[in-house]
Amino acid sequence: MVDLVVGLWLAFGAGGGFIFIPAGLTPLYFHLLMFGWITQLIIGVAYWMFPVFSRAQPHGGEMLAWVTFMLINCGLVLRAVGEPLNEVYPGAIWGWVLLLSAILQCLAGLGFAVNTWPRIKER
Repeated sequence: MVDLVVGLWLAFGAGGGFIFIPAGLTPLYFHLLMFGWITQLIIGVAYWMFPVFSRAQPHGGEMLAWVTFMLINCGLVLRAVGEPLNEVYPGAIWGWVLLLSAILQCLAGLGFAVNTWPRIKER
């Protein structure tokens, strides 16, 4: 939803309108679209559709799945705050916020891989 609002903001401002577009909004839009929507859609479908791990845990570790979900979304929130502010105030703490955002999202990818890999079996 947020990526739709940011995309509309960019679209109306790109036509030479009177809408103020903050610095860093374009890379933020693409990041929200790719990680906030497409990547989470792929992860969700893979989590649901991959072969069953066991009868007790058909989708692998549920706790690790929730941790992965929280990591990717906390990284997105930090990115949404840090990206525009880093453009306006370079050299401040916002660069570190972006780094933390990237680390959280990388940890989410690792968590997804660790949770999903045992479900890939040779038949």
